[in-house]
Amino acid sequence: MEYKKRTRNFYDPHSKTPFNISRSKIDLFLECPLCFYLDRRLGVGRPSMPAFTLNVAVDRLLKKEFDIYRAKKEAHPLMKRYKISAVPFAHADLDLWRENFTGVRFYHPETNLIISGAVDDVWLGERGELSVVDYKATAKDGEVELTDSEWHRGYKRQIEVYQWLLRQNGHKVSDTGYFVYVNGKADRAAFDGKLEFDIKVIPYTGSDKWVEKTLGELKKCLDLPAPPPAAQACEFCGYRTIMNNTLTANSASKNNQTLFG
Repeated sequence: MEYKKRTRNFYDPHSKTPFNISRSKIDLFLECPLCFYLDRRLGVGRPSMPAFTLNVAVDRLLKKEFDIYRAKKEAHPLMKRYKISAVPFAHADLDLWRENFTGVRFYHPETNLIISGAVDDVWLGERGELSVVDYKATAKDGEVELTDSEWHRGYKRQIEVYQWLLRQNGHKVSDTGYFVYVNGKADRAAFDGKLEFDIKVIPYTGSDKWVEKTLGELKKCLDLPAPPPAAQACEFCGYRTIMNNTLTANSASKNNQTLFG
């Protein structure tokens, strides 16, 4: 697919219209302020990645399955297995909350930003608190565990942003969310046209206290007259730097050969 600079949907510091920032763009800002600025302010986003279509299929099937128990107002068998006193939450806006281009939304007046994020599911606990639920699919040997890797830290922030959004919309939200982790089994004797999974529910107790501060920093970044420095660990910026340096050195070498060769 041909890469093109966007001609719309980027931030104008002089505009009074609220600007939308999705949960994933908050994560992009935390990963690399320069990549965030290039994307949201200048319309130059990172190259897109192909969709993980198997993960999308698992996500859809899990939603369908939990919706069956939502309609019956009953606990899903996984909730019973893990002794979670809850039922899938039924709400008039649930379909909007789960839709990528709407999601749970909140206008943040301090920054004039609309923050949004699409949840996978929400469960209602016996004390009337909502728990954010995120579906994850993988295929790895051994037991799935939640670690402190950068990848999993991003997953945790995801839960926390959703918790913050639901609270801003007036809901009573538990600090404890859940990952419904689906792990494909690769140890079967044959494929036989089907992929089998282990399913594990992993609780996570989050804190959304970082969100407000981050939104303020993110807004300051958007208002900068010039791009901020790149994050040291950003592979995209590292690639751009090395590529530009290599092209410059190669061009200089060819010029020298022309002059003196």
